[in-house]
Amino acid sequence: MKIYIKNMACESCKVVVKEALEELNLHPVKIELGEAVIKEEINTEKKKKLNTIIKKVGLEIIESKGGILIEKIKNYCQEYIDIKKPVKINLSDFLTEKLDLDYNYLSNAFSEVTSSTIINYTNLLKMEKAKEMILFEEYNFSEIARQLNFSSLSAFSTQFKKVTGFSPTHFKNLKEKRRKAIQELNEDLEQKNH
Repeated sequence: MKIYIKNMACESCKVVVKEALEELNLHPVKIELGEAVIKEEINTEKKKKLNTIIKKVGLEIIESKGGILIEKIKNYCQEYIDIKKPVKINLSDFLTEKLDLDYNYLSNAFSEVTSSTIINYTNLLKMEKAKEMILFEEYNFSEIARQLNFSSLSAFSTQFKKVTGFSPTHFKNLKEKRRKAIQELNEDLEQKNH
């Protein structure tokens, strides 16, 4: 049986769902972002218990076809962003291929439910990924732009500023200022203790 789950966005979500299923003596066959396949049918009581357990971490079982479709779109948008090599297919074609549905239909359904566009949502995901990459300093700005499939560093910088209100450089400097402030705070504390 397949169970659709809202808000699954990372590997730790999969672990939470797996543990919750096992706690209820259900046997997961496969767990992907947005869905879990179990060996047995699940009764209403166990479904409620599962929902209660996973709601504690912000996940939720979804049963409406529209809700399931929106979660699939979100998960495929995340998958699209997480592709490590440069993507040779645009997002609309990627979603059409993955979901076997017309992009206009997907776009309209997404906008109706979320009051946002798929492109807007994907850009927000990209900027969260960009912030993470900047904070962990694994890549320079050009590499980040390339990994997130922006046509140029300029396009990346423009989108970053539009979403965050800061240029990538300013955002990086804010992080460094916060780090220095914490170090200074610790130094001040040490001086007071001596």
